[in-house]
Amino acid sequence: MITFTTENIFFIGSFIVLVSIIISKTGYRFGIPTLLLFLFTGMAFGSEGLGMHFDSPARTQFIGMIALSVILFSGGMDTKFKEIKSIIGPGVLLSTVGVVLTTALTGAFIYGLSRWSALDIQLSLMVSMLLAATMSSTDSASVFNLLRTQGIGLKNKLRPILELESGSNDPMAYMLTIALMEVVVSGTQMSVPHLLLTLSEQFVFGGLFGYLAGRLGVWLINRINLPNASLYPVLLLSIIFITFTLTDMLRGNGYLAVYIAGLVVGNSSLSYRKEMSTFLSGLTWLLQIVLFITLGLLVNPSEMLDVGIVSLAIGVFMIFIARPLSVFLCLVPYRSMPARAKVFLSWVGLRGAVPIIFATYPLINNVEGASMLFNIVFFITIVSLTLQGTTISLLARKLKLDMPEEKTGNEFGVEIPEELDSQLYEVVLTDEMFAAGSKLSEMNIPEGTLVMMVKRGKSVIVPNGRLTLEKGDILLCLSKNRQ
Repeated sequence: MITFTTENIFFIGSFIVLVSIIISKTGYRFGIPTLLLFLFTGMAFGSEGLGMHFDSPARTQFIGMIALSVILFSGGMDTKFKEIKSIIGPGVLLSTVGVVLTTALTGAFIYGLSRWSALDIQLSLMVSMLLAATMSSTDSASVFNLLRTQGIGLKNKLRPILELESGSNDPMAYMLTIALMEVVVSGTQMSVPHLLLTLSEQFVFGGLFGYLAGRLGVWLINRINLPNASLYPVLLLSIIFITFTLTDMLRGNGYLAVYIAGLVVGNSSLSYRKEMSTFLSGLTWLLQIVLFITLGLLVNPSEMLDVGIVSLAIGVFMIFIARPLSVFLCLVPYRSMPARAKVFLSWVGLRGAVPIIFATYPLINNVEGASMLFNIVFFITIVSLTLQGTTISLLARKLKLDMPEEKTGNEFGVEIPEELDSQLYEVVLTDEMFAAGSKLSEMNIPEGTLVMMVKRGKSVIVPNGRLTLEKGDILLCLSKNRQ
């Protein structure tokens, strides 16, 4: 059996990451979610695979906290207010009421299985609800990853709804998990007023601290004059971790705080945005890989098989009954939304790393039967990623909800500082545009617009007025202001 030590952890860890990335490239061609492949890679290298021993729920939870903080902040930073402004209502309902409904429906089903089925599962009502709460949120890492890597464009503003829901429902699931676990551990009756007070406290403090941290972060980044541009992403990373930790210490919800902070930072005028976005993108990928590999190393596949039938029954109920019921009930006020859009939202309720991380809390707190709960959650996560994750694109096409993904950036890879009240845009030349001549100086270019570069095939030309243009040339134009 191979054990991680100080001497070999960098080599073994790097080797596993390398192998998982190579495998994910192959799997991507067949539409298999890359995060699922990272999970399988960890299982393959684990104690029942190649023999690497890792058995620390506490360390897994710590890695999960770090990863989720960055993933949620990055997701919030990439979410634009103008895109979510019109869908805040359904998004917030799904991320709050939807989580509670999913927990209640699934918990009742699990308790029913325990009481009246022949399956080997004996769980009290509160433990059943606790198990359901750990799985009640859609996983932000999985949803963000699938939507972006598969390049899915969606109609009816479904993409911003999904991203808002998956980025903001983890805090609700976390609070329910902690509250129910405290009831199970203490053996006391659950007090609904106390639960509501705790949830309100976490939401208010989490939202407030997240907003203040975001505003302070923007102010600091725009005003501090660091000697090296590479230090700005490091500064942003420190802000993320301070926001999460300080909010948690002050009885707020750290996950909600970092998501709100990301929203504020991402929708503000920001210096060195490109450097920080590139840094966060790479770091998010690394943390997702490390997180899923770690989760794969932690589980013992043989133990999962022991709860396979129970897990499959719960998973099928969640996917085909609990999630659709929750979505349709939450969206009753939004009658203008087509039924096929609600069906799609029902299907994209992916489970991923977050439920597994939440399932480590009962393990660490010695809840009776916690190892069984963990294995059930892990099994359902694999089912969800496999069944739902591989069919998102297909279902979007079948329901006629797919559309070309909106293009971001430009062909030239050029960006300009946000402080300039200007914008870049591209113009592709057609035959009609050569009516006055083919030279750049003869083009009908609006006043206040500068043609910075011309792309012809694979060549990029820095133009002057004498340049002869051709059909199909792409002009990179800079206009005076964003309006």
